[in-house]
Amino acid sequence: MLESQMPILIVLLVLGTGAKVVTVCKGGEPGALSRLGPAVLMPGRMQAPSLLVCAACELVLAGGLLLTTAPIFRWGTVCFFAMSTYVLVELRRRRPDAGCGCFGEVSSAPVGMRSIGRTVVLTGMSALSVAAPVSGWAAMGRPTWLMAAGVAVLVLLSPEIEELFDRVRYRAPCEQRPGPAEQVMLSRLRSSGPWRVHQEVLASTEPYDSWRELCWRFFAFTGRDRDDVVFAVYLSGRRPAVRVAVVANDGSDALPEYTPVSAQR
Repeated sequence: MLESQMPILIVLLVLGTGAKVVTVCKGGEPGALSRLGPAVLMPGRMQAPSLLVCAACELVLAGGLLLTTAPIFRWGTVCFFAMSTYVLVELRRRRPDAGCGCFGEVSSAPVGMRSIGRTVVLTGMSALSVAAPVSGWAAMGRPTWLMAAGVAVLVLLSPEIEELFDRVRYRAPCEQRPGPAEQVMLSRLRSSGPWRVHQEVLASTEPYDSWRELCWRFFAFTGRDRDDVVFAVYLSGRRPAVRVAVVANDGSDALPEYTPVSAQR
């Protein structure tokens, strides 16, 4: 049973490798890589190499798990997913607009608890596989209920599934395809955690302005202290990421002062 999760780890590592290489080779629009971790944390000219280095590490780990029982590859996989969890937590705190980049441009949605939960689960799967007596190749022919349960959990924790369905349906990235109606997005906002936290500071529950930028729909409200409370709702997903900022309005022409952006969903 210890080896039951190894095929899942190998497949995901290979998919991650291929998706990152394709994303770098396609290039995309200027600045696209700057919205994908770990490229987010790198200077401009190092963004593509950082994704390729990450892809190479994933490929090496996948090959080691598939063909050998060497502890270095198994512990390396544990360390890789544990470090990925830390990076995603930092991304969510420092760059709440950035995607994890786990599967290239498909993982462009803002990092949420599902993405973080997935890397935690993968870290646990990797730890479970450390003492497996056989290689990943041998485990491929031994499907178990535990393997099926692992796949089901990862599917539930993967926002990329929704993005892929959207791409098949619309055949365009989210910034180029029509978004849900404004009232639909407002309804999703009102069912979110950030709305419940900030609702009591609003002078009115109806926005005085709304606009779209790329993959986000923005709603501006007047606060009880005459400040502006601006919510940003991601266009994709049934429970989309929601960000909020409070803009101080002192009646002068000076630049507004922003509070830190909330990274709640």
